[in-house]
Amino acid sequence: MIIVNFATTIFIYTFLMDKIFKNIAILEGISYLVLFSNMLFVKPLNMALYKTFLFPVGMTHGILFIGYVILAFLLKKSQGWDLKSFFTILIASLLPFATFFVEKKYLKNA
Repeated sequence: MIIVNFATTIFIYTFLMDKIFKNIAILEGISYLVLFSNMLFVKPLNMALYKTFLFPVGMTHGILFIGYVILAFLLKKSQGWDLKSFFTILIASLLPFATFFVEKKYLKNA
């Protein structure tokens, strides 16, 4: 009975971590694009508005980025990612739109 409960707990934990990682991947990509659009479109037109948006958007993106990287390390074994896939997932956190690619390609079962 204890083994069944433990296995069920591990399954639920892994399932939830997959869902959380998938959502963080999407949100991290969106926050990255918002940060870039703030820099490219708002900054030249309205410096005060740019400075107002910079801290909350930058802090949100930073937290999501850290969460993305930590969850990637935690899920590496349970997802069965080889070294190439794992480094692709980590590099994706640095490129705009790449986390959307990771979400589609590597998180199919989440």
